[in-house]
Amino acid sequence: MRDSFLDNKDAFNLLFQSASEGIIVVNSDQVVVAANTAAEHMFGYEKGELIHQHLDLLIPKKYHHSHHNHFNKFLEHSEKRQMGHGRDLHGVKKGGSLFPVEAGLNPFKMNGKDYVMSLIIDITVRKATQRQIEELNNRLEDKIKIRTQELRESVENLQNLNLELEEEITKRKKAEKKIKDALQKEKELSELKTKFLSLVSHEFKTPLSGILTSATLAEKYKKEEHQEKREKHLITIRNKVHYLNNILNDFLSIERLDSGRGQYKFSHFRLRRLINEVIYNANITLKDGQEIAYPKDIEDIELYMDEKILELILSNLLGNAIKYSPENTLIKFSVNFEGELIEFVVEDQGRGIPEKDQKHIFERYFRAENALLDQGTGIGLNIAKTHLENLGGTINFESEENKGTTFTVKVPIDKS
Repeated sequence: MRDSFLDNKDAFNLLFQSASEGIIVVNSDQVVVAANTAAEHMFGYEKGELIHQHLDLLIPKKYHHSHHNHFNKFLEHSEKRQMGHGRDLHGVKKGGSLFPVEAGLNPFKMNGKDYVMSLIIDITVRKATQRQIEELNNRLEDKIKIRTQELRESVENLQNLNLELEEEITKRKKAEKKIKDALQKEKELSELKTKFLSLVSHEFKTPLSGILTSATLAEKYKKEEHQEKREKHLITIRNKVHYLNNILNDFLSIERLDSGRGQYKFSHFRLRRLINEVIYNANITLKDGQEIAYPKDIEDIELYMDEKILELILSNLLGNAIKYSPENTLIKFSVNFEGELIEFVVEDQGRGIPEKDQKHIFERYFRAENALLDQGTGIGLNIAKTHLENLGGTINFESEENKGTTFTVKVPIDKS
């Protein structure tokens, strides 16, 4: 029985014969009822040869079964869409050869019957171009690897030169010290600046060297069974980057305070959010077996304060507790309320502060005697105290050597 669609000759001629894309119309049985000239040429058929043929003729055999299911589901939920989104589609020419295509589906009804119109584009040229681009990209990646290796070798050479330079600098410093012993002390500001530059050089150089070493070693472990070793080096890189970020924050705070640009940005924020952020950052640097006990079900208190400054202060205290405490120890972080003040307490089971050093602990660049071999700038506590004084808060501590230290910070709940 002749399909009624063929009776609409004017619509067929206008819609199909003027289109540059291949157009094929099938009925609900997936039988071709119309195909324009572009589609016939694309698939290698003569005029009218595709009419009454099943759509399977134009689809690779391995997709016949799944395509029937997709087609039926498409008719049940008809909507315009592009076929094969995210997948490669192929058509089959009359001679049996496959070629890449893009196809869009457009369902419609005519005389009470369901039809699907497919707009088909031959993308053979596009695919060939993509392959050429991929080949060019692969060549580029190979060149980048070569350049990266050359750069790595240059860095290693620079490191060797740097070691030689350090030895020379050490010798010169020894000679200079004998002369400086006979001179008066320089002004305090000049001394602080010199010490600051020395700290920057030392505190950045060691972590950066560790990052470079870990990155180089991680690159060597390429097999799946090396995942644990790769993760170990990635953790090292992450910790050292976190450490460098904290140092930068400290230096920026020093610069702001010394230049008089220490304006604070007050805002309303939830206490819960502040604590979660501080604990998250601290957890990154925990040693094996260390734990932080902190209030998880804290009241939904809102503070009005400089959130970033308060986060910097608390992160500094928790970072010190982690650094100066051994493995498998508990660090307590508690929050209390005293009228219009909120109190933060950080208690550790670490090495403590020697009694003779306790009176200097808030001085800029001061390092306790039992902490000289650890990384650190000696400016964190000085920054914390200065900020707290500016914000109407206080910081105090109690410490006993080899038993632990407890720092207590108090700030107004609403600094307005």
